[in-house]
Amino acid sequence: MGFLSKRSLLAVFCCYCLNLGVALDTIKSSQSLRDPDFIISRGSSFRMGFFSPVNSTNRYLGIWYNKISVVTYLSVVWVANREKPLKDSSGVLTIDEDGNLVVLNGQAEILWSSNVSNSVPNSSATLLDSGNLVLQGDTTGAIVWESFQHPCDTFLPRMKLTTNLRTNQRVQLTSWKSPSDPSTGRFSIGINPQNIPQGFVWKDGHPYWRYGPWNGQVFTGAQSWVLDYHNGYTLVYDKEETIYETYAYMNVLGLSKHFLDSQGNSMQIHWNDEKEDWEVVGFAPANECDVYGTCGAFGSCYALSSPICSCLKGFEPKIVEEWNRGNWMSGCVRRTPLQCERVNNRSEGAGKADGFLKLEMVKVPDFAEWSYRTKDDCRKQCLENYSCVAYAYDTGIGCMSWSGNLIDLQKFSIGGLDIYIRLSYLEFENERNLKVIITITMIIGAMAIPSTAYFLWSWMTKKREFATEKKNKSRETVPSKNLNNVKLHELPTFSLEELATATNNFHVANVLGRGGFGTVYKGKLRDGQEIAVKRLSRSSGQGLEEFMNEVFVISKLQHRNLVRLLGCCIEGEENMLVYEYMSNKSLDAIVFDPLNQKHLDWKNRFNIIEGISRGLLYLHRDSRLKIIHRDLKASNILLDEELNPKISDFGIARIFGGSENQANTKRVIGTYGYMSPEYVMQGFFSEKSDVFSFGVLLLEIVSGRKTTCFYDDQQYYLSLVGFAWKLWNDNNIMALVDPTIWDPGFQMEMLRCIHVGLLCVQELARDRPTVSTIISMLNSEILDLPTPKQPAFTERQIASNEKPVEMGQIKSSSCNITITTVYAR
Repeated sequence: MGFLSKRSLLAVFCCYCLNLGVALDTIKSSQSLRDPDFIISRGSSFRMGFFSPVNSTNRYLGIWYNKISVVTYLSVVWVANREKPLKDSSGVLTIDEDGNLVVLNGQAEILWSSNVSNSVPNSSATLLDSGNLVLQGDTTGAIVWESFQHPCDTFLPRMKLTTNLRTNQRVQLTSWKSPSDPSTGRFSIGINPQNIPQGFVWKDGHPYWRYGPWNGQVFTGAQSWVLDYHNGYTLVYDKEETIYETYAYMNVLGLSKHFLDSQGNSMQIHWNDEKEDWEVVGFAPANECDVYGTCGAFGSCYALSSPICSCLKGFEPKIVEEWNRGNWMSGCVRRTPLQCERVNNRSEGAGKADGFLKLEMVKVPDFAEWSYRTKDDCRKQCLENYSCVAYAYDTGIGCMSWSGNLIDLQKFSIGGLDIYIRLSYLEFENERNLKVIITITMIIGAMAIPSTAYFLWSWMTKKREFATEKKNKSRETVPSKNLNNVKLHELPTFSLEELATATNNFHVANVLGRGGFGTVYKGKLRDGQEIAVKRLSRSSGQGLEEFMNEVFVISKLQHRNLVRLLGCCIEGEENMLVYEYMSNKSLDAIVFDPLNQKHLDWKNRFNIIEGISRGLLYLHRDSRLKIIHRDLKASNILLDEELNPKISDFGIARIFGGSENQANTKRVIGTYGYMSPEYVMQGFFSEKSDVFSFGVLLLEIVSGRKTTCFYDDQQYYLSLVGFAWKLWNDNNIMALVDPTIWDPGFQMEMLRCIHVGLLCVQELARDRPTVSTIISMLNSEILDLPTPKQPAFTERQIASNEKPVEMGQIKSSSCNITITTVYAR
């Protein structure tokens, strides 16, 4: 920290004695801006002054939208002294004797400077209507420094994110550390110009999300929302060996900005004048497939399938056991060798050429090599180069080829490019053999038609009789060995026609979610009642078992904090469950969303915690059956219009007998991060397994954080539980609380909830409280809480040469690794 000369101190003292007395948008060398003064751009779009973030007393010099009266995390577009906050309201912005802009504290210490190396006498600083703060000399008027060249987390129209191809110097966005701390966070966004320019979001310097190659109009790996808001978006090579991206709205949305939030989400938000609040226009990563390399080498990710990862044709999982557990990072390996390998090994078919498999509408992999060739030459070049494993061609880009592992390949439902994957001739020969068999079969079938017509007619008649008999039988009982006791008067039935009408014939616009079970649709019955229809996928063998289990379990339950089953439909091959519709969807959609979580204040969150605990108590003790849920998590908590919680998804729940307290299984089902250690490692589950899940969920609700993997400053690998335990031991546990809900009046209640959460996640099941005890603790009926012991799954040190990885080697936005199928609502 530097100190001013005596001459400078005198100048500052004089500035203190002057009134602001500056033009509305400009500070001259003889003037200063003192907290709480401000200046406004000429068109009144932006304001610059000192502010404090939410839940913080620190003061920062920043620029924000003038139209929005309350300064918030979302309205601020630039911060000067983000690494050195002021501890009081003594801040001053002035121009020092060298012509630099400086922020000073009450002791005249420099906390921030524009740091222009060449002296600029008689300079002035002007806040432009674009949000750019520019420093220029009075004599020439040339801009010597501008805030647009030193951005924080916000990308404004006409700003440039640049990369110099010769020096590799970059101008890029960097996230805030948290909504209450503008210091540099873990995420950054900018252009990677290597081979073909691509946009990247980096996390701790490692790829986190990739926009895909630029084709002259769009980044081809970005989803449709990016195309919508990137009207006027462009990427330019200039004469100084610099590549930059910039944009200017063609369809102006009013107040709208693109920014990188503290969780690594690249977001486009728009100010709604009527609601006086921000609305999300674009959001990425939108799903787990957007996260870089989710499916490993030669794996393809498709968000609408379950599981989301699959090996490319001609490839198979490298480690089958991990792949089956939902750990896809090990990727896939080639099933049959290519021609080059066959030649070298002198194996059968050495002279037969490889072929190419076409994949449509994909985000092409990373590390493409570019060449200017026609489409035909592109294919020929790849085929002649034995190291080439794939190629793609786009008129705006040219020829792209890949010679190593194919990383970060994602299938889209719209957009994207076509890619051609190199495969052994055997992969195509098998297809040809299959076609020959089909052709021969068709010929034989055609010849046999006259002689078999009578038998076919007879068979179809019997089949219709059997179908009618089966349909009548399905109206009497639910088809399951576990469901013999579920009578029609206990469980209402809906017809297929009735549910098809309610969901507009299961239209894609009514889809609420997808999972291993199948698809969930929103519907409306003829009487106006809104419903959620859970439709079993016909290809889901495991889903059928869990469908029947859910019917059996939930048909016998009735509680205000459990989702209500209205009925089912079992008709032909269709199996559907009909639930009450929850207008606020699931808890995770609100509590983890940086724009929505503020709508869940502490009272709402505590009500949700209490409601979940009451629902859990009913399952464990108060219902006529003793039920262990086994998959309690935020996405399985639905919220009604009044934000009351309802536990859902009983597909893997287990019913205990009257004297049964614990069971063992070889088939561990659930979601990593929520499962107790004895369940993960030994297959034992009990009431205390659900208590562990509840503890994790409680910590998530209080903190607004997912139970995800991240690294602290000392390079420790921590889960949310591990992070909470670290803060507890550091006597800093209140730092866990979501800053958007902080209220000193509820501090003790928040602390008690965190304390209870840590008691629930203790490593040994016997140390965890029962749900009835938890409710007494939350309601302060038990005042003296025991000291929690170290939880399970807390931390491990990362070796200095070890690359950061996430749980089970899964690199994911959530680190929630479902061992078997996790169902959509």
